Amino acid sequence: MSSFLFNSTRAAKVPALLLMAAVGIAAPFGAYAATKKKAAPDTPQTPDGPHKFSFDPKKLVWPSPPSVARVKWVDYFAGSKIDYSTPANTKPKQSWMDRLAGAQSDQEKVNPKTFPFQLIGPYGIAIDSKGKVYVADQKVGAVFIFNTDTHDTEMIRNGIEAHFEWINGLAIDDDDRLFVSDGKLHHVLVFSPKHEMQDQITEGLVDPVGVAIDTTNRFLYVVDTQQDQVIVYDADTYKLLRRIGTGGKNHTLTSPGDFGAPQGVAVDSDGNVYVTDTLNDRVEIFDADGTFISTFGKNGDGPGFFERPKGIAVDSDGHIWVADEVQDRLQVFNKEGQLLTYVGYKHGDLPGQFQALVGVAIDKNNRVFTTEQYPGRLQEFQYVSDSDAAAEKERKAQEAEKRASQHQKAPTSTPTDKPAQAPAAVAPQSAAGTPKAAQ
Repeated sequence: MSSFLFNSTRAAKVPALLLMAAVGIAAPFGAYAATKKKAAPDTPQTPDGPHKFSFDPKKLVWPSPPSVARVKWVDYFAGSKIDYSTPANTKPKQSWMDRLAGAQSDQEKVNPKTFPFQLIGPYGIAIDSKGKVYVADQKVGAVFIFNTDTHDTEMIRNGIEAHFEWINGLAIDDDDRLFVSDGKLHHVLVFSPKHEMQDQITEGLVDPVGVAIDTTNRFLYVVDTQQDQVIVYDADTYKLLRRIGTGGKNHTLTSPGDFGAPQGVAVDSDGNVYVTDTLNDRVEIFDADGTFISTFGKNGDGPGFFERPKGIAVDSDGHIWVADEVQDRLQVFNKEGQLLTYVGYKHGDLPGQFQALVGVAIDKNNRVFTTEQYPGRLQEFQYVSDSDAAAEKERKAQEAEKRASQHQKAPTSTPTDKPAQAPAAVAPQSAAGTPKAAQ
């Protein structure tokens, strides 16, 4: 664990290359290509597609060298893939009445089944058994499904595959069933692995937001922000089992085990439950029976503090990752609440920066995904586990020892020729040219 600790002052300094980089992402994946004006012959054309950075973002790591990297930037996703190729040069046929009225032809009308969306208000995240990443977009009203290898995108769309109003949280169980919380419709929808709606959960819900599944104990946890509670269901029968926290106090409670507008929830391998108590700027921990264990965090504007924490996730080593919306900082803690490292410096849309950071999720391969709302974007990072970091630290130590040993064994150069003797001093001469000593 000690290898994860860092000097917060030094780690807060973003590499100079990042600070000098150009302003953010000019054209996300999901945006339509703008119509280009005819450029002068000597003016280089800007290629369509995602913005290319003036530096290599894949070299970004946290904490900064020479410390052993614990988080690496990998990629970003902004929406569905777009075909920038121009269609065949054929004019759509219109009737004279359509032309007179200025109406669009059938070919010109937007087809909601093929229209390429971009992320606008991404929130909850989940990852299925095949590694595909699901993102709930509140403003688009759809669930984006990203293939991170190819950047291909599928969607579960409002009005086509489902009916959404304001979707928030996502969770996927070990059978690849997808759970989607909808705050305006006061329910959680359940989809099959083929993305067909199977069921819905309504009992006891007012404003469901964060969702998590304990696949071992078969519990479904749903954070109800308005009720200030975490509601626990049987993950298979959807029966309401119990509630965590005291409801009906309008976000005013600060006592341990109670909440003020909670948002996110996560479960570790032991069945412990982690909840972001958003208005109280803290994280609360419970066991699988709902018994309060501990809490950490308080309001503040620096690393280690919170100002509206929302998303939460737990990695394979039991570290707790918290997405802070106001600070735009992704922070990593141990269970005692000790800050281990963090990602995010100021507010921005460069890789490793955030604007309105709200969601975080981690898969079994320690890939870390975050959602932010300005611009709508999903970023991918790679967490370096404790064991991998220890191995890297040992490798570096062996390399340093080898270099030191080679330096000691290197032969020292010895001169073979005697240095030339300095000429004898010349005695001062008299005016006649005879040395004074001889006079």
